[in-house]
Amino acid sequence: MPLITNTAALDAACQRLGSHDFVTIDTEFMRETTFFPKLCLIQLASEDEDVLIDPLAPDIDLTSFFALMRKESVVKVFHSGRQDIEILWILDRCIPSPCFDTQVAAMVAGYGDSVGYEQLAHDLAKARIDKSSRYTDWSQRPLSDAQLNYARADVTHLRVIYKALLDKLTASGREPWLADEMRVLTSPETYDLKPEDSWRRLSGRIRKPRDLAVLMEIAAWRETEARSRNVPRSRVLKDDAIIDIATSAPRSVESLGKLRSVPNGFERSRVGTEILALVEKGLARDPSTIPVIERTERKAYNPAAVELLKVLLRMTCDKEGVAAKLIATVDDLESIAADDNADVQALKGWRYKIFGQYAIELKNGNLALAFSKGRVVALPRNEA
Repeated sequence: MPLITNTAALDAACQRLGSHDFVTIDTEFMRETTFFPKLCLIQLASEDEDVLIDPLAPDIDLTSFFALMRKESVVKVFHSGRQDIEILWILDRCIPSPCFDTQVAAMVAGYGDSVGYEQLAHDLAKARIDKSSRYTDWSQRPLSDAQLNYARADVTHLRVIYKALLDKLTASGREPWLADEMRVLTSPETYDLKPEDSWRRLSGRIRKPRDLAVLMEIAAWRETEARSRNVPRSRVLKDDAIIDIATSAPRSVESLGKLRSVPNGFERSRVGTEILALVEKGLARDPSTIPVIERTERKAYNPAAVELLKVLLRMTCDKEGVAAKLIATVDDLESIAADDNADVQALKGWRYKIFGQYAIELKNGNLALAFSKGRVVALPRNEA
C-alpha cells in the first residue's frame, strides 16, 4: 500500500483498522535538534493490512488516527512504546487505551530485561530485521523503499509477537501482571512533566538542601527555556554546568565565570544575568519548600543482607521465568534490607507473592538458601 498523504485516505484506513481487535503501532521521529520530537512517520497494522502514514504531508489531518488510538474496543500494541506514547501525548494529549507493550510482556513471560524487537521477531516470528535504515533521516522526502520496508516490518512482525506473548501470558495467568505494568505506561503523569519537577533528573549528585534549592530554580528555568525555543536542554545549558552552579552558588559575574563547565563569556550574557538572579532566588527559598533528599534519610542496612536478597531474586527469576528488572531494583533490595515495611513495589501485589514475602523471611532468618543439584533453593530454616 502506498504512503498515506491525505485525510480522506487516512480516515478510510482508520475506519478499517478500527474494526479489528488490535492494531500494532510504531512511529519514526527526529529530536536531535529539538526539544519536542518531530513525528515523521506512523506505521499501523491489523490482522490483514499494514498502513504507513505521512504526518508531514501538507494535506493531512490526524484526527481519525487519534480517535483510533482512543478507541476502547481496539488494543494498541507497541514494542517499547514509551517514546511513541509520549509523542501522542505531546501532539494531542492522547494516551492510547487499552495498551499492550510487547517488551514489557516479554519480561513478564521470561525473556529477560529489556528484550529487543529484533530478538522477539527472530524467536517468535522467525523473521530477520534489516536495521540499515534505523538511523536514517526520517524527515526527508521522498522516503526510500528501504526505509518504507523497514518501517513496515516494525508493525507486521509485531502482530505475530503480540499473539504469541498474549498466549503465553494467558496460559500462565500473568495477564494481570502485565496490566499492573501498563498502568505506569498509560498514565498521563508519566508524560506530563512539569518544569518545576525537572530537578529530579539531576538530583543524584546533590547532597545539601541549599544546593538542591538552587538546582530547582536553574533546572526549572532551563526546562522552560528549552521548551519555548524548542531546542534540546543541552543547547540551553549542559547538565554539568547546572550541577556546578547549584553546588557553588556563584553570586557574582566573576564567580560564575570561574566555573569550568560554563562557556567563555557566558557570565556576561543575558542568560548569565538570569542565572545569577536564579541563584539568589534559590538561596532565599523557604527551607520548608525544599524536598528531603531521600538517600540522606535512608536507614542503615547490612550489605550482606542485600547480597543474599540478590541471590533470592535471581533464584525467583529462574523459577518464575520473569525478568529481575520487573520484580525489584537494587535500591528496592537495599530498602528491604533496612526496613521490613519499606514502601517499594517488591513488597506489593504479585511481586510480594513471588518474592517480597520470602525476602522478609530470608532477612529475618526464617528462610535459608542452599545449593542443591546445581541450583539455589530456598528452605525453611528448620529444614536447612
